[in-house]
Amino acid sequence: MADLTGFDASAVPEQESFAAIPEGQYVVLATASEMKPTQKGNGEYLQFTFEVIDGQYKGRKLWSRLNLVNPNATAVGIAERELSAICHCVGIITPADSEELHDRPLIVDVIQELNPMSGQQTNRIKGYAQADGSPAASKPAPKAKPAAPAGFATGKVAPAAPWAARK
Repeated sequence: MADLTGFDASAVPEQESFAAIPEGQYVVLATASEMKPTQKGNGEYLQFTFEVIDGQYKGRKLWSRLNLVNPNATAVGIAERELSAICHCVGIITPADSEELHDRPLIVDVIQELNPMSGQQTNRIKGYAQADGSPAASKPAPKAKPAAPAGFATGKVAPAAPWAARK
């Protein structure tokens, strides 16, 4: 039993549903980001938290996990391309820290997927565009790509990604 003396439910809004938001495009800001270990412990992912800043779903959160340190080179390549799209959309091409990408509007293209564990619909970000509606891919590609840190191109796990040390 808990003493709830003084609590007035009429003064507190009810908890809203956390059901997946409808598929579509939403203007968002990255509000948080951090490197986290993978479930298997053999790599790290950069998790972004995005917040919808306009429309009916204002305030709802979406997440994206970028497998930047992973033994699977394909997963790393996908994550690097997604990070590049985010960078291009917010106009920060060579960030020293993921926080530099925060609080800058961009558009995310959201789809719904069935979560096999819970059996419920969840959201996944499948693309990014500049807040003016231009796709991230419309920017010209850089002339030359610098050498990747150890493990990125080889598929071997690097001991620590350069951005991991700057959390």
